[in-house]
Amino acid sequence: MERFLRSMTALMMLISTSVFSADYELKLAHVTSNQEPLHQALEYYAANVEKRSGGKIKITIHPNGELGTNLEVYEQVKLGLPVIQTADPGYLSDYAPDFGVLNGPYLLEDPKDFKKLLDSSLYQSMKNTVKKNGNFEVLAMNWLFGERHIISNKAILSPSDLKGVSMRVPPNVMWIETVKAMGARATQLAWSEVYTGLSSGVVDAAEAPLGSLYAAKLYESKKHVSLTSHFKAFIGLVINADYFANLPQDIQTILAEEAIKAGDYMTELSIGTTETLLDKLRSEGVTVHKNVDAKAFQKATAPVYGKFPKWSEGLHAKVREILDN
Repeated sequence: MERFLRSMTALMMLISTSVFSADYELKLAHVTSNQEPLHQALEYYAANVEKRSGGKIKITIHPNGELGTNLEVYEQVKLGLPVIQTADPGYLSDYAPDFGVLNGPYLLEDPKDFKKLLDSSLYQSMKNTVKKNGNFEVLAMNWLFGERHIISNKAILSPSDLKGVSMRVPPNVMWIETVKAMGARATQLAWSEVYTGLSSGVVDAAEAPLGSLYAAKLYESKKHVSLTSHFKAFIGLVINADYFANLPQDIQTILAEEAIKAGDYMTELSIGTTETLLDKLRSEGVTVHKNVDAKAFQKATAPVYGKFPKWSEGLHAKVREILDN
């Protein structure tokens, strides 16, 4: 019932703002803080779209889960509402299982290599499947959300350090299987519940990009950040495919092309702010551990790629071939 009421509230917000508008007004939802690089990149996107369209398109950004949880906003998008949602390959894998491989552990050495995948026919096939099965139009998927690291009450330098540790994960099979393979107990919590979960001891650790760890003030209860870099996580933007198809061609082009440009901007932000964020965490009393045994974690998580029977045959090998060439 609570989820239904939140969705209806969001629906009324959308209707109330669109009825009186002569232009194309869209909501853009995400669940993280407005202090993170992601929000800055979304503002960049919204401003560029409005400018390029000559004011025809206005995008209002809703951070901190204002329109609901990720799953609730996906439902709004599926209903055909004028909503753009930040999306990661894990969620889209519900509609195109192969999408999940893009979020695999230790998939990328250099985040910029991800473009090789996005330029491939394999990725185009994934997009087409998501559109067919979920009615999502993927505007872009080149937004580097960040390398994900672990925050906890002790150093995590090898898989053995995670024995008996309860780590927060989102409701995403790739995350769950990876964290289990790393040696921890995977405990599902919404991002909005992580601060309380860590403070109260519901979970012992969490993993996220540095920007998220800092903006959520997780350092107030946990004072060790271990740079495991187990995911180099990319996200993107999706919109209802039918809604998108009914927009004029020039509006479609602006929304899609500016999403890709903003993704490049987001990637540069994520890479360029690493040392600044580490310094901010240190200033809050956090000890940063760089001497992580990455090879041990890579070895421990390698079997994760064999746990997805719905993937097309040889998918991981195809991805590796694209990345290695």
